[in-house]
Amino acid sequence: MKTWPTLSIDPTKAKLWREKGYWLDRPITQLFDEHVLARPDQLCLIDSRREITYFQLQELSYRLALGLQKIGFQTGDVIAVQLPNWIEFVAIHIAVVRLRGVIALIPPISRGPEVAKMLRISKAKYWVIANEFKGLDYLAMAHQLKWQNLIVIGESDNKSIDFDSLINTKQNIEEIKRHFNHTSIDADDVAEIVFTSGTTGEPKGVMHTHNTIMAPQLAMAHSLSVNHESVLHMASTLSHQTGFLNGIHLTLQTGATTLLQDQWVAHRFLELAEKYKVQISSGSSTFLLDILRTPQLNQFDLSSWRIFRAGGGPIPIALVEEAESRLPHLRVLRGWGQTENGVVTLSRLGDPQSVRCFTDGRAQTGMQIQVVDANQHPVSSGQEGSLQCQGAFMCLAYANDPQMLQKEHQGDWFVTGDLATIDQNGNITLTGRLKDIIIRGGEKIPVHEIENILFNDERILEVAIVGMPDERLGERACAFVLCRQGHQLNLKNMQDFLKDKDVVKQYWPERLEVVVTMPRSANGKIQKAVLRQLLSNTKT
Repeated sequence: MKTWPTLSIDPTKAKLWREKGYWLDRPITQLFDEHVLARPDQLCLIDSRREITYFQLQELSYRLALGLQKIGFQTGDVIAVQLPNWIEFVAIHIAVVRLRGVIALIPPISRGPEVAKMLRISKAKYWVIANEFKGLDYLAMAHQLKWQNLIVIGESDNKSIDFDSLINTKQNIEEIKRHFNHTSIDADDVAEIVFTSGTTGEPKGVMHTHNTIMAPQLAMAHSLSVNHESVLHMASTLSHQTGFLNGIHLTLQTGATTLLQDQWVAHRFLELAEKYKVQISSGSSTFLLDILRTPQLNQFDLSSWRIFRAGGGPIPIALVEEAESRLPHLRVLRGWGQTENGVVTLSRLGDPQSVRCFTDGRAQTGMQIQVVDANQHPVSSGQEGSLQCQGAFMCLAYANDPQMLQKEHQGDWFVTGDLATIDQNGNITLTGRLKDIIIRGGEKIPVHEIENILFNDERILEVAIVGMPDERLGERACAFVLCRQGHQLNLKNMQDFLKDKDVVKQYWPERLEVVVTMPRSANGKIQKAVLRQLLSNTKT
């Protein structure tokens, strides 16, 4: 019995998207296996520990699928994956698709309480972790949560399943292939659950089918001219939609070769880019800024690097201009999208620099966008309004509440929560966010959740967290605090409190403003726009 039933799909829209070729009704395994047949010895993935060819990855995925089946994995089961950008992550995804299961993505930076929520919301039966990474003992964290079906890469213990034991079968690979060849996969089944922060900062489990995670990368491959000769690079975590779609799916759908970085070090990227002739990289503006600030930049041959696809938050216009000036072969393409819908808009290679610098591009094939006023009427060119979208990339539900997604629609249009302008050519420019979510280096900070935690500090009477512009990370968080009578607070006190509450460090406010009063609207609501203005009028 499936953990998640087949989700409701508008038959008229589904028919249209199939007719137009946005939905192929084919799982990723079919396209991947075709690339294996055509070019078995081509490098598929390179991570910090090894390289693997298409044929080797196929064999690994089949052995892993058999190993998971032997420990009880059934059709429709959910496996949560919390791993660095390693080859095993990709192999797990392929194996789970072969088993007609669901993958749930948990970012490596997530800690106990946050992980527990994701495991519960996704209804995960299995959880895959690294024993240790970047100083974090994931095994100890898992045992604190008293998780049963735990699969560990690296040194395990008698309470967990060793990953290598799942793939160390002596069964002939052709026999294993035949064992799975009869499996029929419905492309409308749930294939992925990925988490994003909602308006309250609580994680929402975005549910995608095989069709809705394949469609964005069909369009992306066309927009960026990606094929089996392309060499891609991904340093964003595979546990976010940017990494999952552009690091895994774009690779396997096109037959490309991809370099996975599990720790972002700009100098290491330069070494890899020169060695493997990287052509396309995707990520937040932080990555590009770090590269440009590397003293040895001019010592590397980056002539193959033709595209940096920028997303995950605002990118300074000056940064685009500097990058293209110092790296003449490079084109920076701004875009916009969400966990719910992939990359919806994108500037194109043929666009003039003015379009690529000042706009977030136009809709990709398979999606529609509009910018509307408060009365749901399309705005004039250059006028700010609510950004809405619809199309073949859209998720079908949230795991938390199957009805929640429909509540975020106006008719057929998904209300994104972002503000934008749109020009006469359909190019949008993001101007702000209706939701109070701060994006720090491509990572969304769950503002409401952090505020709620800080309210538990006996020294704090009220707190409001807002974003402040940052050259490198796009934004950082600033906390405005009204202290209780007789109490004082400094930045270190506040950060120590959050550390004791197991809050991820990237979510900590990095500036504190202690105030004697909070600006409020007529109905008593704290006016965060006024707080942001106060920040812009003061020096950090």
